[in-house]
Amino acid sequence: MAEATAIVKGLLRGERVSFAGKYYRVSDHNIAPLPVQKPHPPILIGGNGPQLLSLAAREADIVGLSGITFRAGGAAPPDLSGWRVSSVDERIQLLQEVAGDEQYARLEINALVQRVIVTNDRRKAAEELTSRWTQLSADELLQSPYVLIGTIEQIAEDLQVRRQRWGISYYTVHEPYMDTFAPIVAQLTGR
Repeated sequence: MAEATAIVKGLLRGERVSFAGKYYRVSDHNIAPLPVQKPHPPILIGGNGPQLLSLAAREADIVGLSGITFRAGGAAPPDLSGWRVSSVDERIQLLQEVAGDEQYARLEINALVQRVIVTNDRRKAAEELTSRWTQLSADELLQSPYVLIGTIEQIAEDLQVRRQRWGISYYTVHEPYMDTFAPIVAQLTGR
């Protein structure tokens, strides 16, 4: 990922790129530079692991937080411990330390939402999800930036609280939940 990022950033700056790394070999004779766009399209790097998030803090314009760690081989279920408030705090602290004050101030923080449930009984909905996501309690799900549960007003308020706490400026919502999320966006924008 670090090698690919170096190549893409050079191309976006309009440079002829020559690169010889462990994974990529690029000759400036094989790839023409892209037309320079000012500002260049933002680079988003997302994940959950410290190494990937450190790369994102140094090189990306947008850091995408997923909270999910996939285990080697894919046989075991993904680790969702990164959804806990303390884990999100740790990821944000890592980003701040690696990026430094100036770079961190320019970063946008994104969260990948796994589920949007609009309901009047958020506790019951969270408890039902614990049968699927057994690593987490209902309280942990309700506090997680990766799961949005409650009334439209409650979810809008939760998003504002999470922006204040972690600086999450926008969310990526999986396609099946876009229509459910639309009224929340309307609530936040006052439309």
